[in-house]
Amino acid sequence: MAETIKQKQGIIEQASDKLSKMKSIIFINYCGLKVNELQLLRKLCKKQNIDFLVVKKKLFKLCLEKNNLGDISLKDLEGELGVIFSYEDEIVAAKILKNFQKDHKILKIKGGILEKSFINADDVLRMATLPSKLELIAKVVGGINAPIFGFVNVLAGNLRNFVGVLQAIKEKK
Repeated sequence: MAETIKQKQGIIEQASDKLSKMKSIIFINYCGLKVNELQLLRKLCKKQNIDFLVVKKKLFKLCLEKNNLGDISLKDLEGELGVIFSYEDEIVAAKILKNFQKDHKILKIKGGILEKSFINADDVLRMATLPSKLELIAKVVGGINAPIFGFVNVLAGNLRNFVGVLQAIKEKK
């Protein structure tokens, strides 16, 4: 069924709003996935505050132009266009898609947008191997905590040795 001009304008407005808030976008070709598989992908995305939108390439190109990303070309992206918007962490969407793709080989990652420039599918898959924001924060906190923990152990070791010496003197007498 053909879309009316108002429906198309609504889609453009919705996608433009998502584009203005995004940290990264991943383009996928979902053609061949069953409805329940597509719903599973949507649920996985929704749990991580990631939006999945199916949109025509021409309409999405208008959205890109509206958000000053008109130099990004969608001509090389074949098949149906699924757009995944990540708002908080750039890497989470790539990880979800990589894990989903293990069980659903028919899903094709076509590329994405990161820091207002196009990245290809290989870059998206490499991005999925990076640690998440929370993992990096945990590593930094652990790195900061390690010297303090070591210093406390050194001080405690001296006390333990002192108590051991006193115990040995007590047993000797």
